[in-house]
Amino acid sequence: MAAQTILIVDDSRETVRALRVFLEDAGFRILSAFDGTSGLQLIRADHPDLIILDLMLPDHNGLDITRQLRADSALKSIPIIMLTARVDDTDKIVGLEVGADDYITKPYNPREVAARVRSVLRRAKGDLEAEVERVLVYHTLRLDVSRRQLTLSGTEVELTRIEFDLMHALIRSPEHIFTRGELIESALNYQYDGMERSLDTHIKNLRRKLGDDPRDPEYIQTVYGVGYRLGNR
Repeated sequence: MAAQTILIVDDSRETVRALRVFLEDAGFRILSAFDGTSGLQLIRADHPDLIILDLMLPDHNGLDITRQLRADSALKSIPIIMLTARVDDTDKIVGLEVGADDYITKPYNPREVAARVRSVLRRAKGDLEAEVERVLVYHTLRLDVSRRQLTLSGTEVELTRIEFDLMHALIRSPEHIFTRGELIESALNYQYDGMERSLDTHIKNLRRKLGDDPRDPEYIQTVYGVGYRLGNR
């Protein structure tokens, strides 16, 4: 089996060199770019299996690059891990909202990066081999797992990868009350430090896309003091 390809886009050659060593030792094929323009060219030419993307690049903002990729039907499914020296939770939430799959803050442990890469790749694969053509239906919601597509009353709802995974967890167990930690682990398959603080933002975005009234949601309901459930009045 061919090695999976990881593209590292970071203007720090030291960062790229360190990550290359650990990720190549972990069995990955590594491509690298030191600015956003070169990174986008490599992405379009090579379609890597995953991108490690610095937030602050000399010619592009990592958030803008993520938006471009998520708007491109040929590239939108490529997982993205944001890498940044900024530690503000707001930056992390915005990165996840525009479609990043994970967020790692410098300084970091390269072994942790390798572990995160494996986890995100497993999540992106989504065990689709075991769920080919599987469709989950709950009232007017229809989730096509193999196509990673959600429709509401026949109309497609555009979701980020994390939003889809959260919706998948909820619709697999309708009426079940998830604590925030349970929902994160069920959707993402690992404990994401700090994710509980941004989970509410993802739920808010999901409700907006489903047309849910946040004061009296029809689908994603808050169970105060516990967490969330998928319900239908």
